[in-house]
Amino acid sequence: MSVTTEPGLLGPQITLFEHALRLHQQHPDGVLPRDGEPYPDEERNHLRPATRRARDRRLDGADVAVILDRHFSQPDALASELVDAFRDADVPIHRNDHIVVAALRADRQRVRQTGRWLVRHSADRNAATVGLALLAADWAEDDIPLIQTIGLLSNWFGPLAAEALQRRRGGGAALLWLAERVAGWGRVYVVEALCRQGAASSRAWLLRHACDGDYLNGYFAGKVATVAHLHEAIISADADGDLIDHTGRLLRIMADCNGMGMTLEHYPPAPVVLAAHAAHLAQQTPTANRYVDAAIIADYLTAKPPNRCGCTTEQRDRIVQQYLVVLDRPDWRDAVRAGLGPTSDFFAWFAGHVAARLRIGAFSDVAESDER
Repeated sequence: MSVTTEPGLLGPQITLFEHALRLHQQHPDGVLPRDGEPYPDEERNHLRPATRRARDRRLDGADVAVILDRHFSQPDALASELVDAFRDADVPIHRNDHIVVAALRADRQRVRQTGRWLVRHSADRNAATVGLALLAADWAEDDIPLIQTIGLLSNWFGPLAAEALQRRRGGGAALLWLAERVAGWGRVYVVEALCRQGAASSRAWLLRHACDGDYLNGYFAGKVATVAHLHEAIISADADGDLIDHTGRLLRIMADCNGMGMTLEHYPPAPVVLAAHAAHLAQQTPTANRYVDAAIIADYLTAKPPNRCGCTTEQRDRIVQQYLVVLDRPDWRDAVRAGLGPTSDFFAWFAGHVAARLRIGAFSDVAESDER
């Protein structure tokens, strides 16, 4: 990775890029703890005066564009002169037309050098965000490592990192690398970018690993199911354990993510995918996670009108029965008791609510003790 050097670094304070790089070196194959927070500029960011958002949201980012236009109009101005220029600006963390147009008005090579320098050397998140926005307006492939690294601080830099990577040749592989290392909102931004690109190179990962169980997965679960053609993959007799488990997670999320993303009601292959998952489940080794996912899916199907599940009454009833046959097997009941622990709070909730509504007899003792 080539980074343009320039005088005027910020002194002893660690930059955001260096902060992300150090944490990544400690956790090379996983998510950064707490998304890398607190960031190096945390104290300064808290002291930053509250910005006044324009009533007309179309003006968001316009003040940043003015600063960029003024800077690029001066041929000898250095990128380091922008370090504190955005401290009091309202800098959008998503793609912004005003900033993109300001980037396109200036010399491309200079915009790239400025963006690289700000991302690499800024200890202030506003300046680093503007730098990333400048790179997101370009398509140079050699900036990918820089974008990936700052993108690891994904709660803040994820939207623009995803935007920047999806514009570049080789961006699909870079997005997949980043998706494996981000969580929370950052995972939403990156997985949605993978879905926008299509699933040609990332389908296997999307089908098995896109959802990590976080509540925010509801924003993209339906997109993953649709783009990755889940209905084609799960009906295969050769479906592997990771695919089946992830399908259960997807169905559980889509059952109850109304207001966030696509639900089963609006997913046309829902009956096919539900039936295939239930059929595969019967052939799997029982585990607590598999049991809980299947029970929550069955509970949703039972509680809602069939059309809310994307099924006819006959389809819904048949699928629920498929699940219940598995859930009532002694080896599956033993697995969930051992896996969750009969004295845990979650087990008590599960037994008193989900299992009680499904009338799974093995949990009746727990439900009755809760009532007493």
